[in-house]
Amino acid sequence: MSSPAINLQSILRLPLTSPEIASTLRAVNNGEPVPDPDIKSYSDSVYFNYYSLGLSLLYAPQQGYKPKQNLKFEELELEKLVLDSIDVYNVPPAKDSDKKSGKSAFATYPALPLVVELANLKDGDNDPIVRAPSISITATTTGKDLVSTLGEPDKKGGGAGPSNGSIDIWTEWYKDGVMVEFGGDEARGPQAWERGKDAAWRVLTLYKTFPLGLPTEGAGSSESD
Repeated sequence: MSSPAINLQSILRLPLTSPEIASTLRAVNNGEPVPDPDIKSYSDSVYFNYYSLGLSLLYAPQQGYKPKQNLKFEELELEKLVLDSIDVYNVPPAKDSDKKSGKSAFATYPALPLVVELANLKDGDNDPIVRAPSISITATTTGKDLVSTLGEPDKKGGGAGPSNGSIDIWTEWYKDGVMVEFGGDEARGPQAWERGKDAAWRVLTLYKTFPLGLPTEGAGSSESD
């Protein structure tokens, strides 16, 4: 029998010291001890990068805490850090111009499919918008797949300029707390938005809107913006 899907959204807004975060990371690593993260500290954020797990966890300082740069784990005030967002990585085999851009330090998230719970939304007449309660994301999920379930994104960008050096396209559904960056040749260059529907996702960011899984009409934007 297959293991239940890991709910990464359930650990958002928890303190770094929460046992739920530790147990979730261990589940991602198939029950094995979690490797030490590469820590990047700044005054307004602290990143815990788990390269082999395809995860980057962004912790937001609380209670006026302003971490210094380049702190080690034992130098952090752990009880003043709350998990603000999670970057999940999908690293497809390099091809074409991807080979020129270098190899990602992150591996593909090993616990795919990633199940993302969606918010209950209402339209302008305050009627419920009918859509699936969640989406299951695999390594081959494309922009077209995401739009067919989540609907049109609230924000989008990237893709401008020549193929060499342009920014890959990205989309955001802020009421669901989901932002997606796409990869590959389809996701960059002047025709990126025409081809982007067939591009696979490269980085999926989860953050928690207020409140998750409930109507967010009028919420404006997520607290992580």
